[in-house]
Amino acid sequence: MRVGHTGILRAMSDPSPAKAVRPRSSPAPLPDFCSLPVLFVLLVVGALTVTVMWLAPGSRGQFSDYSVAILFVVWLAMLATVALCKLRPGFSRLPGLMPYAAVWLLLVSLVLIASGIVSWLDHALALGLTPDSGPRFVRDCGLVTALLAAGLLRYFYVVAQWQVRVAAVARAQVNALQARIRPHFLFNSMNTVAALVRVDPAAAERTVENLAELFRAALGSDLEQLGTLGEELLLVDRYLAIEQLRLGDRLHIERDLADLPADFPLPHLLLQPLVENAVRHGIQPSLEGGSIGLRGRRVDNGVEIVIDNPLPVTPAAGGNGHGVQNVRQRIAYHFGPRAKVSAVAQDARFIVTLLLPEPTSAYPDRR
Repeated sequence: MRVGHTGILRAMSDPSPAKAVRPRSSPAPLPDFCSLPVLFVLLVVGALTVTVMWLAPGSRGQFSDYSVAILFVVWLAMLATVALCKLRPGFSRLPGLMPYAAVWLLLVSLVLIASGIVSWLDHALALGLTPDSGPRFVRDCGLVTALLAAGLLRYFYVVAQWQVRVAAVARAQVNALQARIRPHFLFNSMNTVAALVRVDPAAAERTVENLAELFRAALGSDLEQLGTLGEELLLVDRYLAIEQLRLGDRLHIERDLADLPADFPLPHLLLQPLVENAVRHGIQPSLEGGSIGLRGRRVDNGVEIVIDNPLPVTPAAGGNGHGVQNVRQRIAYHFGPRAKVSAVAQDARFIVTLLLPEPTSAYPDRR
């Protein structure tokens, strides 16, 4: 039998290495100042500051003063957001923590200049909206901005560090997955091929092709490049085809995936480990076998994917939840806080549900 097709050999020994992951220029990248959440944070912090100062002892407590101060803060927040949005690419190229220092200096400078202009216009038009002492008003605005900007930038810095750590964990998990394929799966697959060589050469050839594609996906994926849901489902089908030959009538697959968009962006090897866990812990320990359910549907601004398997009387050894945790960390990095992963035991079945938002509905801060 001629199992070694050129396509199979090319899949098994694809010479193109995975692209190196480019390091980030800063240990904590700047947030996306062009996004609405950042503008919302600036508005809320400014409004809270004005409210506290208006309620503080010694304040005149007039609502007109409060309204003017709120309008001034809203104007400053929008001005600062536009400036930071335009200047962020240049600031991001600065080394170390200099981007945050540059943002702090820009905010303080903008407020000093804006408050100076407002004070001058107010005194020139005799509106009485600002204190009599213009320099004192400018100084107080600058000091308050310096303190608030330092606190906000510290918050953004901590959030950015958390995102970097999540990304590092995701890279480590994917690298570990790419560096190994479970030995028992490899040995079982090769034993299946050996058993089929004489009795069903065509099935043996298909098994080698499927195994080659699984190896190529596990060893050649680039974390920084998203694949598609269609590609991932094809990889799952290849894996299940191999296990179907090994387990025979013990393995049944129930699919309901017609509503899923094939071009939906998805990280490489996201679903295959979950399906492998379903086979390993739900079907393999049971002499009677069972069915694995693969269901999916469109939801508002995203997709929902459900993978379920029966709970055997005697659980398989080695189950520690790492597969689900791996998926949870990776989708948190790629899709943001709106993505959800749940794993529950219900009605004698183990059900894993993934809720993945559209990339435009996740967080935009994917640098």
